[in-house]
Amino acid sequence: MTDLVTRLRAAGCVFAEDEARLLSAAAPDPATLESMVARRVSGVPLEHVLGFADFAGVRLAVTEGVFVPRHRTELLTTTARALLRPEATVLDLCCGTGALGLVTVRGVPGVRLVAADLDPAAVACARTNLAPVTSEVFCGDLFEPLPSDLRGRVDVLLANVPYIPTAEIAYLPEEFRVHEARAALDGGADGLDIFRRLVAEVPRWLSPGGVLLSEAAPAQLEAAHAALRAAGLTPSTITDEETETTVVLGRATR
Repeated sequence: MTDLVTRLRAAGCVFAEDEARLLSAAAPDPATLESMVARRVSGVPLEHVLGFADFAGVRLAVTEGVFVPRHRTELLTTTARALLRPEATVLDLCCGTGALGLVTVRGVPGVRLVAADLDPAAVACARTNLAPVTSEVFCGDLFEPLPSDLRGRVDVLLANVPYIPTAEIAYLPEEFRVHEARAALDGGADGLDIFRRLVAEVPRWLSPGGVLLSEAAPAQLEAAHAALRAAGLTPSTITDEETETTVVLGRATR
């Protein structure tokens, strides 16, 4: 174990001891462990090596290339859960592994959860992870693949859309920049291209009083709020200084 920790630490793994324990527990034999460690040392994200990620107390399947849910994004789920009521309809767009939807609806009775993502690999993960709570997981661009009966009935819309400006992608850590799908990261020139596309269609899908929740950078808040107001939604913001996370809300007024 000491040698393993040393190798991981030398490769820049900040939590080398924790990673060594996880890798050792996941490997069925020494040869597999060596292969897993070699991949991790080469820069492959730990979650892709293990085949799972832990998020808000839930373990989720995650395969290579799929966006790994960040702990900072738990603010989206805690915010959504505070708004959620039994029998509500929840939509998780750009769902990735399905982490946000799964954590949000956990333990809430009678909720209908629908999820969608553009990436077939992410959709495959989401279908695995969400199987205990829903079979409605679709592959396609934003609202395009969704069943028409959702229109006007979505009470909570989670949309962790890509919001990193294109020019900043090159400065991301290699784990994200190289090993996660660019489409899950790149939000266009100012990071809000996909957010604006989303918001333009949201009013047709939200129920009266329904709410959209998305993550954004502090520098994007003014433009994000403007987009929400232009769509007829009432904007607000929730921040967590400890994780430096900002959640933008847009509520339907009708």
